[in-house]
Amino acid sequence: MGNIAIEVENLSKQYRLGEVGTGSLSHDINRLWYKLRGKDDPYLRLGEENDRTKKGLSDYVWALRDINFNVKHGEVLGIIGRNGAGKSTLLKILSRTTKPTTGSIKIKGRVASLLEVGTGFHPELSGRDNIFLNGAILGMTKAEIKSKFDEIVDFAGVEKYISTPVKRYSSGMYVRLAFAVAAHLEPEILIVDEVLAVGDAEFQAKALGKMKDVSNSQGRTVLFVSHNMEAIQNLCERAVLLNQGRIASNDSVKSVLTHYYSTSQKSRRSVSYALDSAPEMNGFRLLAAQVTLDGDSDRQITVDDSFFLKFRIEVFREKLSNLDITFHMVDERGILIYVGSTIWSHSQKFKRGYMCATCFLPGGVFNHGHYTITELIIVENKGNAIAGFKDVLEFDIIPNRQENFVGLMEEKQGVLKLKQVQWELNSSENGEILWR
Repeated sequence: MGNIAIEVENLSKQYRLGEVGTGSLSHDINRLWYKLRGKDDPYLRLGEENDRTKKGLSDYVWALRDINFNVKHGEVLGIIGRNGAGKSTLLKILSRTTKPTTGSIKIKGRVASLLEVGTGFHPELSGRDNIFLNGAILGMTKAEIKSKFDEIVDFAGVEKYISTPVKRYSSGMYVRLAFAVAAHLEPEILIVDEVLAVGDAEFQAKALGKMKDVSNSQGRTVLFVSHNMEAIQNLCERAVLLNQGRIASNDSVKSVLTHYYSTSQKSRRSVSYALDSAPEMNGFRLLAAQVTLDGDSDRQITVDDSFFLKFRIEVFREKLSNLDITFHMVDERGILIYVGSTIWSHSQKFKRGYMCATCFLPGGVFNHGHYTITELIIVENKGNAIAGFKDVLEFDIIPNRQENFVGLMEEKQGVLKLKQVQWELNSSENGEILWR
């Protein structure tokens, strides 16, 4: 394999919906009969792509299909894709916790995996015992584990609870210790799934720094799955984009993220709920959400344009106190950009019927990109959330055409696109301070 740490060839994984294991006894006997006659598994001809947005016609689904890629020693590879794209299935196969249906993987080196809370730990054992158990599984001697023990405990920040059975740990404590063990017990290959999202922001930053150090200074290979595109961009040089179980892109991080953003962008206008199917929550129903420019919902919004966010809500409750509307807006990397709320303006009493909330957002503030209103919350008496709706609206803000004359402007840099900023430049020959 030379300088290759992981080699994946024609890898596919098929599941039978609603079944544990390979399915029924009759299917297993049929597979064996075909195998004894030197023929291919008949059920490999069945199955559909793993598209969760459509109702399937087959009992078989391909979680992964024809996956091919290599990972070099010391490389940090990001694996991205929407929920259900096959990321976790791929990591489970690479971690040897499940077998592929077809294809092969070749791995050179010891593998430490952190796929989900609880992976590799015995709940009845203490944190201390689990550190030694994991080290032994990785093939390390007791002396080697002891030499790393204090460093692991310090990194995880669980010294006070190190003698406590891990079943009593919070999910955050569990993940901190599990990551510390996986990162410090010197595996050649470290596989980390989105499980790090369980930790707090401080620990996530600490863990990302450790993974970067493990790769850069210690030459180890890291496979990292995350929905945090900023973390992928900061940590990885190359990425693989999975879509419905297939590789959609395998290139530099910049190229793969560009592909991901372009394919994930939807219509500029998104009415998330229809009148006939809108869910009711605690006496409220979200009927429509819309982004408009000068009253026109079909016009493209540029970075210079002011625009409106509009939400139409049906009210079923008879008695209402003062109500406020709050929303959360994130960019394509999942970073919270803005929290808008009527709490900072005024509250109103609403009657049974319909209410409309309109928010004006000025131009020359937000950078171009894809934005999502992830939550719309109805708040009572300035603090008590009584209803909430998820993934309400998606829209795009595009660059101003005049920006393209400067090469730097073609790339998205930063969250904001402030243009009304005044500068003053002065120079001096004698080094005196010029600001006033």
